[in-house]
Amino acid sequence: MTSATEFAPAKINLALHVTGQQANGYHVLDSLVVFADVGDVLSVLPTAQTSLTVGGPFAEGVPEDADNLVWKALDRAGVTAKVSLTKNLPHGAGIGGGSSDAAAILRVIKRPDLALDLGADVPVCLGSAPQRMQGIGDILTAVPDFPAFWLVLVNPGAHVPTVDVFNALSSKQNPEMDAMPEDGDWLGWLAAQRNDLQEPACTYAPVVAEALMALGDASLTRMSGSGSTCFGVYPDQSSARAAQARISGAYPDWWVVATQTYGAVVS
Repeated sequence: MTSATEFAPAKINLALHVTGQQANGYHVLDSLVVFADVGDVLSVLPTAQTSLTVGGPFAEGVPEDADNLVWKALDRAGVTAKVSLTKNLPHGAGIGGGSSDAAAILRVIKRPDLALDLGADVPVCLGSAPQRMQGIGDILTAVPDFPAFWLVLVNPGAHVPTVDVFNALSSKQNPEMDAMPEDGDWLGWLAAQRNDLQEPACTYAPVVAEALMALGDASLTRMSGSGSTCFGVYPDQSSARAAQARISGAYPDWWVVATQTYGAVVS
C-alpha cells in the first residue's frame, strides 16, 4: 500500500423498499442508490501502527478508535496505516457516511472482498455509479442509463436510530421497486417509488417532515436511507443553488447542500 487520498461520496437512496426480513433479523431491501459530489476525504499513510484522527465540520462524536468502520476495515485486512478523516457529511444521517468511509479505505488497500463483513451499505459504496441494491446489500446491479441529477440535501440535525425506524415499520413485507423505465422517464418512475422508512422516521422525528416541506419547490422530495437527511430533485444547478440559499436562510442550523449526483458511466 502506498500513501493515498481518497474521496468518500455521500450515498443517496433515491428509493428504498423494505421487501422482507430474514430469520436472523436482517432486512431485505430493494433500493436505487446514487452518489453525490459532496463527501468525506481520507488521507492514508502506511505506518507500523494504525492511528485515526478525525477533523472537519462533523468530527464531533466520530470515534477515533476500533469503533470506527475505517479502523475495523484495516484491522480485518491485517493492514496498519495512519488515517486522517475529514468529516464533511453529518453522521448517522442516512447518506452512508461511515459506510462510504469504510469503502474508501477498502479501495485504497484493495480489499473489496471485506465489504459485506463491515455492513450492508459498504458493498454498494465501493463504486460511485448508480446501482440497484437488493437482498441484504449483497446483490448489486448497475443501472446503465440512469442520468445525473441536481439535488439539494437537507439534514435538520435530528438523530434517527436505524434500529428504531425499522422496528416502527408497520409492514416488513412490501412490494419491490417497479420495473425500470424503457422510455427514459426516470423522474416519473422515481415518483412512483417510495422510501418505506420515511413515514416511521417522520413519526419518530417530526422535523424530518419539516425538512421535506422545506424542499416543497422540488420536482420530487424524499428521505434517504433511514434518515434524517432528505433530498429534493431540481432541474438544474441554478434552481438547486437557489433552493439551497432559501432553505439555509430559513433554517441556519440545518445542513443544506446543493450537489450533483454521478450518472451512469457511458462507454
